[in-house]
Amino acid sequence: MAGSPETFKLIYVTAQNMTEARSIAETIVQERLVACVNILPGVESIYHWEGKVCKENEAVLIAKTRESLVSDLIDRVTRLHRYEVPCIIAVPIADGNPAYLRWIGEETKRIPQIK
Repeated sequence: MAGSPETFKLIYVTAQNMTEARSIAETIVQERLVACVNILPGVESIYHWEGKVCKENEAVLIAKTRESLVSDLIDRVTRLHRYEVPCIIAVPIADGNPAYLRWIGEETKRIPQIK
């Protein structure tokens, strides 16, 4: 979005399974923290944890949001997540379809929650 001060991020999150991934995705979309989440099932993860090499089948969430919402999004996903140290990584979106980027911006305008 040339000339626009608004920047966007892809958010990469791993989840324990599809149930957790769907739950997190639905919550963060409903809360307008992200415009969209893609869920990739059946990802094999190999990692170090507490001195051991672990192998797990996980699901990956790829979300799109405004840069200004990343901190709130990380906090929210951390509270929703089962893992003690969840993988939540933000990657800059350098360029893209201008209409799609505008859509991300529109969909992530926070709406005050009525309580």
